[in-house]
Amino acid sequence: MQTNSQAKEYKDNLPLAVTVIVFTVLALSLGDALIKFTSSEFVIWQIFVLRSLLVLPVLFFYLRLKAPDALTIPPVLGWIVLRSLMLVSMWVAYYLALPHLKLSIAAAAYYTLPIFITLFSAAIIGERISPLGWTAVFIGFLGVLLILRPKAGDFNLFALLPLVSAVLYALAMILTRTKCRAVNPFMLSIALNIAFVVVGMLAALFIMVFAPNPREGFMLAPWAAMGHSEWISMGLLACAILVGSIGAAVAYQNGPPSMIGTFDFTYVGFALIWGFVFFSEVPDMLSLVGVALIVAAGFMSLRQ
Repeated sequence: MQTNSQAKEYKDNLPLAVTVIVFTVLALSLGDALIKFTSSEFVIWQIFVLRSLLVLPVLFFYLRLKAPDALTIPPVLGWIVLRSLMLVSMWVAYYLALPHLKLSIAAAAYYTLPIFITLFSAAIIGERISPLGWTAVFIGFLGVLLILRPKAGDFNLFALLPLVSAVLYALAMILTRTKCRAVNPFMLSIALNIAFVVVGMLAALFIMVFAPNPREGFMLAPWAAMGHSEWISMGLLACAILVGSIGAAVAYQNGPPSMIGTFDFTYVGFALIWGFVFFSEVPDMLSLVGVALIVAAGFMSLRQ
């Protein structure tokens, strides 16, 4: 039986959860923009391994300094491993799709994820979703479609991969809420980054042994030589995944998944900003209307 002090540990903190998820998607959208910007320099497995190797010492040092008791094997280790593998698989599926899809198609398919989070919240954990909550999800998704405006003729079977990514992310966040809520978010980040290193090294070894030569492309190319500018880029990517991996855990531990999932739509608005900064892409009026709908969906979600 939980004591009163233990019960307080599991109370929601909506202002914290919303603030953290918005800051998290800001960092992740910046990281994805940097990956697109540097995709001609790095292979994805190199990014997986090197950015996480930069992040892990920071995480261990922080826990050693601030919460040494957390540096133990959690009793829910199996759920943590499953969550980490789901998230790594999510990124792999999404990046596998990108060479075969327009970016707008991939993003539109992936940003069905708040819908999946809301559905799974209702079906798996019995969370009550009000009509206003459902309306917020679909208004946010409409905002995404206005920004991206994918054409039906552009879809192909590879468009299923971002949908798989969305489902994996949604399930991972449900696990965060239900099975990993008591786990220190820095430990969840450590587990995720260890999974990135292991999967990245295994994939690189497999490609080295079995892929035909010459190898090229974001998935198969040899690892790039690391100079000064490459390490700066990798450091920025490490900062993005550090914030993203901790922030997602904190947000979904402290707020209902259906509500927090609605704020994941803000990723697309931030992507417009990074598109302007990195690629001189100027948003048109429909895109700005889409951003306004996403913001409105966030406010509606808070009022449900």
